[in-house]
Amino acid sequence: MKLAVISDIHGNLLALQAVLADITRQGVDQTVNLGDLLSGPLQPAETADLLMTQNFPTIRGNHERQLLALLDRPSGQIDPITSDGFAATQLSPVHAAWLERLPVSLALNDEIWLCHGTPASDLQYWLESVVPGFERGEGRGVRPASPSEVAERLGKEKHAVVLCGHTHVPRQVRCSGVLIVNPGSVGLPAYEDDRPYRHVIENGTPDARYAVLEKTRQGWQVDLRTVPYDHLAQAQLAARNQRADWAHALASGFVKCSA
Repeated sequence: MKLAVISDIHGNLLALQAVLADITRQGVDQTVNLGDLLSGPLQPAETADLLMTQNFPTIRGNHERQLLALLDRPSGQIDPITSDGFAATQLSPVHAAWLERLPVSLALNDEIWLCHGTPASDLQYWLESVVPGFERGEGRGVRPASPSEVAERLGKEKHAVVLCGHTHVPRQVRCSGVLIVNPGSVGLPAYEDDRPYRHVIENGTPDARYAVLEKTRQGWQVDLRTVPYDHLAQAQLAARNQRADWAHALASGFVKCSA
């Protein structure tokens, strides 16, 4: 079995198109999608249209949950500058109905399970841990999770392979016989957040990212792939939509930190 894993597209249509073209060249049997599909200042409606034609097994991320909550509000209460708010102003009722049907997690088969963050939360980092100190200039405020932290977040999940997204950091870890894989982000290579402490995620290049897993006689082989695309066009689009932070991240793969 050969499986492509995509996650965290964030409405970046050009990155998604480049990744799907690369997936075609890999000859995979199936593609799965781990959520955070549309939110961001790019092309949420067009991205939804493309994804809806693909019929990939797809789950919700935290941004789907947040976006659906916004869509229940009057339009005057939606801030169109925020990532979820911009998407909410662009989507049709057909797009919303599609998002509503997506599960929060999914057993693909007896061996593979999909979640967005961890089995317990769509907001929890799994293979990274946020730590204080960024405000004092002590690093990026995030580090690789320790084996005990990874195990605690795994909980009682016993599938042989667990696929997760959310942090945008491509990584694989083995824990208690379980292979945990984060494919990285298709559409956003860097961001800043303040939960539970201020921190930055930076992949250092503007490429799109995804993973290919192949089951061999020796076990699962993981290929964490990077795919170039016209990232400067998307950076310019983000800037036109009043998101200088996204524009910098898309152009560079790094965060331009606010004061």
